[in-house]
Amino acid sequence: MPTVFQNPSELKDSIGKHLGYSEWLSMEQPRIDQFADATLDHQWIHLDAERAKSGPFGATIAHGYLTSSLVSHFLPQIITVGGISMGINYGADRLRFPSPVRVGSKLRAGAELIEAEDAKDGSVQTKIRVTVEIEGSDKPACVIDSLSRYYPA
Repeated sequence: MPTVFQNPSELKDSIGKHLGYSEWLSMEQPRIDQFADATLDHQWIHLDAERAKSGPFGATIAHGYLTSSLVSHFLPQIITVGGISMGINYGADRLRFPSPVRVGSKLRAGAELIEAEDAKDGSVQTKIRVTVEIEGSDKPACVIDSLSRYYPA
């Protein structure tokens, strides 16, 4: 169940709050293969299961940028902002990949609202720290300070 804000201004009252968690998502080889094709990144560590068995991670792993791109899937499960004409992904301030995502791993995201402030264009800009967790692991797969802008209706 997402944390619901009735309008963008309400975000400013929740700085420092943990917003919740997404559902779990399984990272399977077809998704990794499709990402490789879309980005033209066909490195063996992502695609060659036989070779990857004897590699540093014991299996193929997801591209780091694939993991970070899933933030667009996870965030709507965590936060909903009403009273807007649109919301946009404005970028990221910080991005790290502390742990590899092996094929077959389950991922979910947790989110904390770090900043929310009025932007010059009339929107409310947020910085949400999204931590992509790997089921059963103490280290996250990805930590990203995601920037979004919410434009009032």
